[in-house]
Amino acid sequence: MPDLNTTRFPVAVDAALREAGWQPGRWDIKQAEHWADTLRAHVSPAGHRHSVFPAAVEAWAEFGGLHITSPGPGRHIAPTPLLVDPLAGLHLARTLADLGRALETELAPLGAETTHQAVLAIDSEGRVYSLDHSGDWYLGHDIDHALTSLITGTHPVRLTNP
Repeated sequence: MPDLNTTRFPVAVDAALREAGWQPGRWDIKQAEHWADTLRAHVSPAGHRHSVFPAAVEAWAEFGGLHITSPGPGRHIAPTPLLVDPLAGLHLARTLADLGRALETELAPLGAETTHQAVLAIDSEGRVYSLDHSGDWYLGHDIDHALTSLITGTHPVRLTNP
């Protein structure tokens, strides 16, 4: 049982992460570097390439490979299972580059919301987004807030044109 006075996540989020195999200090840099190399080597048929930067590699090293499910029904919306695996966005280099340009940042794939077919992305500042058939969504200013939002089912903010 985690020490509830020192956990960095709300109790339900901490429990879901631990159930998925996360623990404080988890750090698989070898897997993260493998993903970085795979993404850097991938070129779309139209010549688009992925951005790889420290915020993405750090998120992959700590949470990569985790399949996370919510322990409850969600606060505002039904939470969806998610997989932290940047290769879920391997074929979306152009989509991520286009959104990155619109947001004036770079985006790298982070994973996927597995039941809604949404792709998760992280920017060079560590902010996290979800892209799906209904639009582009802001999940949080860092991976911790994004995971908390996804696991607890809080409503994300829709990105809109200014």
